[in-house]
Amino acid sequence: MDYYCFRITVDTTLVEPVIAFLSDYPFDTFEESEIGLSAYIPVDKWTEEIEQGVDDLAQRFAFKYVRQHIPHQNWNAVWESNFSPIVIDNFCIIRAEFHDPQPQITHDILIRPKMAFGTGHHATTYMMMKAMENINFSNARVLDYGCGTGILAILAEKLGATDIEAVDIEKEAFENTEENAVLNDCTSIHPFHGTLDVIQSSNFGIVLANINRNVILDSIAPLYAKLSANGYLLASGLLIRDKELVINAFVEQAYTFEKGWERGDWCCLLFSVSK
Repeated sequence: MDYYCFRITVDTTLVEPVIAFLSDYPFDTFEESEIGLSAYIPVDKWTEEIEQGVDDLAQRFAFKYVRQHIPHQNWNAVWESNFSPIVIDNFCIIRAEFHDPQPQITHDILIRPKMAFGTGHHATTYMMMKAMENINFSNARVLDYGCGTGILAILAEKLGATDIEAVDIEKEAFENTEENAVLNDCTSIHPFHGTLDVIQSSNFGIVLANINRNVILDSIAPLYAKLSANGYLLASGLLIRDKELVINAFVEQAYTFEKGWERGDWCCLLFSVSK
């Protein structure tokens, strides 16, 4: 698949808000740099309307950008060369096969980096995985909604979950989740390609949703139906400025807000249900 890379020069304090707005478009990867960020979108999903949207953001956040075409045969090598491990204290590390292991870290997750994984969202990934450290996954049924590379599903299995369904609307993410599950010797992960509608089962004890505000808000009711009594939902991909809006929306649908975390401009929220 060919990609367009939007190389954006912007103040680093504005990177995360810019990513949040760009996430409303079909960009599937964000890579931060010392001068701003690079945003990747499949060529077949680019439109003049999206280009105008980026132009409007450039005016709003005072940034400059150039759009570069990246042929299919080049982008994966470029992506791998820029991938760096994610380390969550001594609890977990996400690394590629070409990175050295760190035996002092409890959970070692290997991935084969693909465009489905966005380093721009390290803050949300970090908070999700850090929060998972204090949730009981023993023998749990888990739904990873918007699984990306499958790292949350993989960590859930390492923490004791025995039945995990992982779904993503992007085919490349679905395929990468399959690949990474095998790479980590996971046997309890069942990946699906499509929307939430393709998940026919329910009675999940834990739902993991690291997506974005709009998708999460649209999914509150169907996710409630898929949770078991006394289940938990952990959500991120949310800006701090939207925190109260999201909490109120969940509470209106009979969820209970348990706890929240913040990192940079992002937040992660834990909800419970009682049926």
